[in-house]
Amino acid sequence: MGAALNAADVAPAAWLKRPLLEWWPVVAGAALLYLPTLYDLLTGLWMTEEQAHGPIILALSVWLLYRQWPRMRSACAQAPISAAGWPVMGIGLLLYMLGRSQHIVAFEIGSFLWMLAAIVLLKFGARALRILWFPFFFMLFMIPLPGQLVSMLTLPMKMAVSYVTEQVLFLAGYPIARNGVILQIGQYQLLVADACAGLQTLLTLEALGLFYLNVVRHTSSFRNIALALLIVPISFTANVIRVIVLTLVTYYFGDAAGQGFLHGFAGMVLFVSALTLILSLDSLLQFIITRRAAREKKA
Repeated sequence: MGAALNAADVAPAAWLKRPLLEWWPVVAGAALLYLPTLYDLLTGLWMTEEQAHGPIILALSVWLLYRQWPRMRSACAQAPISAAGWPVMGIGLLLYMLGRSQHIVAFEIGSFLWMLAAIVLLKFGARALRILWFPFFFMLFMIPLPGQLVSMLTLPMKMAVSYVTEQVLFLAGYPIARNGVILQIGQYQLLVADACAGLQTLLTLEALGLFYLNVVRHTSSFRNIALALLIVPISFTANVIRVIVLTLVTYYFGDAAGQGFLHGFAGMVLFVSALTLILSLDSLLQFIITRRAAREKKA
């Protein structure tokens, strides 16, 4: 009995020993490279309103990888590893060195995707990377876009959001006027900032919609395509709702309340609005598909 007990005690240690020996260099190397990067992002760029979606995207990407990992492991148990992982790792290291030394955040964050792809290729092969394609694609939303591109596309988007906000509130009977991206309501002036209606906000909402599509995985092609196409107007509408709510808070409670709302709850309103619109449209599409199927069955 004593020998059997000792064997049972040793079995878990033996079961854990191989993964620990196999993965500790990978984990240690990744921590050495990217823990300083993660700290800098959490105390710097990701503290700004324009890039506050960064940690959310990272957390959701990790969850997506965790969700698909068992399927990938079972599908690639006997698959050969890919030597392409080494040049991919080389590209990742080059991007990391350039990004870290020259303070190019897009390169530094982008290198994480290349390094993670290299690990998957070297450990599990090319098929594993094909299975995990969506988490990698989703992580692209963490990478900041070039400033010139953001500036070029943000202004017309802010103009459009400002115009729609003005028209909606004017039709509702509020004393509102607009000059470019400046809204005048009562005695208050509000500048529609980049964070309220900019390109980064639109991309964040696009990421939310794509995440929803990936999680629900509808079998209807019509439903998937329709939702994917509707993500852009949903994102725009959520931005308009955010600016309308901010404008009304300022109008009724003053500029201090508006600024407090902007820094405290504006992002929550944006995401709740977008998620509500996505779920509502998804339910509407489900209703249309059900009605169509019922008609075809009767026919």
